Amino acid sequence: MSKIRDSRFARDGLAELRTGQDTWQVFKIMGEFVEGFETLRKIGRAVSIFGSARTDPKDPVYKLGEEVAELFAKKDWAVITGGGPGLMEAANRGAKKGAGLSIGLNIELPMEQTPNPYQDVELSFDYFFARKVMFVKYAQAYVVLPGGFGTMDEFFEALTLVQTGKVDSFPIVLMGKDYFGGLVKWCERTMVTHGTVSPGDTSLFHLTDDPEEAVECIEHFARHGVGMNPETIKDWKRIWSNRKRRGGSQGRGPDSSESGRGPRRGRKTRKARRPKKGTKHPDS
Repeated sequence: MSKIRDSRFARDGLAELRTGQDTWQVFKIMGEFVEGFETLRKIGRAVSIFGSARTDPKDPVYKLGEEVAELFAKKDWAVITGGGPGLMEAANRGAKKGAGLSIGLNIELPMEQTPNPYQDVELSFDYFFARKVMFVKYAQAYVVLPGGFGTMDEFFEALTLVQTGKVDSFPIVLMGKDYFGGLVKWCERTMVTHGTVSPGDTSLFHLTDDPEEAVECIEHFARHGVGMNPETIKDWKRIWSNRKRRGGSQGRGPDSSESGRGPRRGRKTRKARRPKKGTKHPDS
C-alpha cells in the first residue's frame, strides 16, 4: 500500500515539474500563509504545545498534557496545538477546561491526523512548513511533551531558531524526564563532546515533570524578557527550589518569588549593632 502511495506521489510530482504546474503552487502556499496570519494575529500571548498523536487518553502523559494546558489557560495564555488526537487533543481539551483560547493547526495526512473536537479556532494546512511558521510566529514559548519524529522536528527547529538568534527570549520546556532524559544526556555527552554544539546550547531548554513548574518557568522568562542559557537556567532552578521549599508560588508577588529572597513572615528583623566608641566604621 505504501509503495502504491509513494509511486503515485512521485508520479504526480514529476508531472507537475514537466508541465510547469509546480510554479502555481506558490499561490496555494501564499493562501495558507495569508489565512494563518489573518486568523492568528490577534490571539494575544500564546504557547505552542506539542506531543504524540498516538497517546491514548488513558495514558498518564495525556493527563499531564491536559493539566499543563489548563494551567496556561488559567493564566490567560492561548494554547496552540497541531489540532489532532493524542497529546494534541489533551492540550486543546485542557485549554477549554481552563476557559482559555484553544487553537488547532491541523495538517492533511494519509493517516493519524483527525481534528479533535476541543478547538475554538481551527486551521487546516497542506504544507508542513507553512504550519510550522504559524507555531513559532504566534507563540511566545514551546512546551514539548513526549512524541515522535514530528514532535522532535518541532523541538529541534525551535532550538535552531534560538541558537542562531532568529528568535529572542523564546523559552522551551520539555516535559517528561523519563522520556527525554536519555536524549538530553546524549546531547550533553555526544554532541558537546564532538563539538557539534556548544556546551551552553544544552541550556536553551528546561526539562521537568511538573506542570506547575513548566508554566511558572515560561512565565518567568516571558516576564523578564530573557532567553534560556546556563546562567538564567541556573537562576531559575534556584528560584523554583526556594519557592517549593517555602510552600509553592500561591499568594506570592513577583518580586519576592522571582528573587528567591523575599521577606519571610513571622521573623523579626535584627537591628544593626552600633559600633563601640573608639572603633572606626568600616566605610570611614
